[in-house]
Amino acid sequence: MKTGILGGTFNPIHLAHLRIAEEVRLACGLDRVLFMPAATPPHKPLAADISFAHRYAMVAAAVADNPSFSACDLEAQRPGKSYSVATMEILHRQFPDDEFYFIIGMDSYRAIDTWKDYSRLFELTNLVVAARPGHAGDDPLALLPVVIRGQFCYDDPSNTLRHCSGNRVVLLKETFLDISSTRIRRQVAEQGSIRYLVPAVVEDYIRRHDLYRCRERL
Repeated sequence: MKTGILGGTFNPIHLAHLRIAEEVRLACGLDRVLFMPAATPPHKPLAADISFAHRYAMVAAAVADNPSFSACDLEAQRPGKSYSVATMEILHRQFPDDEFYFIIGMDSYRAIDTWKDYSRLFELTNLVVAARPGHAGDDPLALLPVVIRGQFCYDDPSNTLRHCSGNRVVLLKETFLDISSTRIRRQVAEQGSIRYLVPAVVEDYIRRHDLYRCRERL
């Protein structure tokens, strides 16, 4: 089975997350995409102090109508920070026959050397980099840390790399939707509309649970 992994704080999940997942699913022929909320993000503090339970519930609601998408609470099942490499190690043990595709944005790819055991990540999974318009033709090798470039060679097409493990790095042009979780939290705090920024079920969940109302905690 070809399995995509889309991680993040999902604070909250929005339509751009769903669109990226759908485009990668189609482009890479994935059988499913797992949406993986981070329990304890390692790179930045969690804004608004929204619990994992709320963030997971919003993700589950957002993907419920797509049989190819599902929410995964794996990162809440283990203690400590939600390091991607640890998550992938566990997924390999749980699904040894799956071929994994880890979906990240261009900003994260450029900063991959700040990730824990990042070189190991390339051994565990293919990476699909969602490139915004104007960046789909960037050289993916030049964006990697110098110390690991020797582990890669160019594949066909030219914006695809092959790791020595056999896994690939693919730059995929995404449909750019200018939506961010920060903007959504601010809109809610200012009593603005978030209609068409998030799925209707997520908008309803935020309203029913009175989330993101305190401006000082955004």
